[in-house]
Amino acid sequence: MSMGTFQLFLAALAVGALSSVAEAQDVPAATETCESPHTAGVGQRQLVSGQRDRAYRLFVPSSYDGRTRLPLVLDLHGSGGSPAGQARTSGFEAVAAQEGFAVATLEAEGAVWNVPVRDDRPDDVAYVADVIDHVAGGVCIDLTRVYVTGMSGGGRMTSLIGCKLGARIAAIAPVSGLRWPGPCEGRAIPVLTFHGLADPQNPYAGHAAGRGDAWLESVPEALAGWAGHNGCDPDVILDDADGPLSTMRYEGCDVGTDVQMIRIDGLGHTWTRREVDTTAVMWRFFSGHRLP
Repeated sequence: MSMGTFQLFLAALAVGALSSVAEAQDVPAATETCESPHTAGVGQRQLVSGQRDRAYRLFVPSSYDGRTRLPLVLDLHGSGGSPAGQARTSGFEAVAAQEGFAVATLEAEGAVWNVPVRDDRPDDVAYVADVIDHVAGGVCIDLTRVYVTGMSGGGRMTSLIGCKLGARIAAIAPVSGLRWPGPCEGRAIPVLTFHGLADPQNPYAGHAAGRGDAWLESVPEALAGWAGHNGCDPDVILDDADGPLSTMRYEGCDVGTDVQMIRIDGLGHTWTRREVDTTAVMWRFFSGHRLP
């Protein structure tokens, strides 16, 4: 993709329309009165979810005044990772400091998310919902602007969250881990994903040898699954010109629920800022979407 074409693509991300229907009827509007003073900066928070002690890392920008409702980004680490490591990987806290939103970087039990779901593992979908409530209990959060991203295993978990918590999540953006965990009930949800075409851990073409059914699906197949859920036209559009960046996207989707992938030729299993500033582009995408 030429840089001119890619800049047009980035501009389109900033014009995301509002989602047409929200299932959550009691979401407070951003203009409703809120009084929740909270010390700015980074801190470790504790909660109980599913009768288990859980934790997460919370960043609140210095611009927070205790009254203005902030958007919230949930950031999920990869398998074997940690909140501190994911915060360094994504750099979302630096963007949040400039743009004025909160970031909760979540922590999987045993550093591995429960996806595919097993009954003997923690209910991580409930944990994500509980974190949203926990953050909103101490910080003024705009619950129409809650977004989820994650790297690798966190990307697979992000995909599951989009499926199971679509009524509470305005948009998702998995990195190196998009899955279609359908069938998914509920509303269509905007999806942006990033994937290296040379990723050996989560292969773009799927069919990872000896790793079970969860690794058969390719990334384009997963993208098509979300496109079907979002009511998009069935034919994918590939924009691929000179350079390492290309995009796959669907048109005709339900209002405000675009489905798009940024592909990076030669990139492995990485949250990159060299070929494209993943975090900056992702925030531009997020900021164009909200629940009504």
